[in-house]
Amino acid sequence: MGALEGISTVAVLGAGTMGHGIAQVAAAAGFTTRLFDIDEARVAAGMARIAANLQVGVDKGKVTPEAREQTLARLVTATDPGVAARDADLVIEAVPEQLALKHAVLGEAAATARPDAILGTNTSSLSIAAIAAGLPRPERVIGTHFFNPVHIMKLLEIVVAEGTSPEVVRRVAAFGAALGKECITIRDSPGFATSRLGLVIGLEAIRMVEQGVGSAEDIDKAMTLGYGFPMGPLRLTDLVGLDVRLSIAEYLSTALPDGAHFEPPALLRRMVAEGKLGKKSGEGFYRWG
Repeated sequence: MGALEGISTVAVLGAGTMGHGIAQVAAAAGFTTRLFDIDEARVAAGMARIAANLQVGVDKGKVTPEAREQTLARLVTATDPGVAARDADLVIEAVPEQLALKHAVLGEAAATARPDAILGTNTSSLSIAAIAAGLPRPERVIGTHFFNPVHIMKLLEIVVAEGTSPEVVRRVAAFGAALGKECITIRDSPGFATSRLGLVIGLEAIRMVEQGVGSAEDIDKAMTLGYGFPMGPLRLTDLVGLDVRLSIAEYLSTALPDGAHFEPPALLRRMVAEGKLGKKSGEGFYRWG
């Protein structure tokens, strides 16, 4: 594995929840991978999580010790997005869901990446066209929406703006296949397919807790045991982050013409205000740690 479809070097911008996972699967698939974040501590934390994930794989017999070492050897870290993206064939940003931030980070990367480099965004809901606007060669910007945990979840949602080049779509689909992902292609629309569908269920589950219909545990069991969901919507909300879900809900409630049903429940707003963000804060609808 390694070079395919003109892709051999991948830059991942953001070493947090999603970024470190994207970097891990890219390196594991044989790509030279550079992982960026704004300071050494964040980069180190991302690398530590990659090492921990790989060790779990070794302990379970799913990853060989040799594959673990080869994956880690393909990873290089950086605290400058321009350095991380220098001569890269594919750049994937995984920074927080703020349009201006994503645009700025990709803009810095575009200045040093290859002229024909693909610029991917891991946004879960923001407009790909809006992110591409003003970037050099916006036809190479595409949505590369991965799912947490990236090294386990099989889906890659490819989001195509009206101006995205068909060649870029083809190359990203080949890249996704090289990572072992099943790819779906979705038109650029607020919330795409996954966030729009998943959030409707998640928000309704929060309203049910708010109204005293049932406990978080029982509502989750209704979906896992009754409908075969691999994880209940409230536990998933804890993993995604209540603040992230609130941000997406606020965006979709105004971005979609029929978005009133995405209006965040008061309980969600209150929990975020109290710092109950889910697993990353130690408490959400469940207690963690």
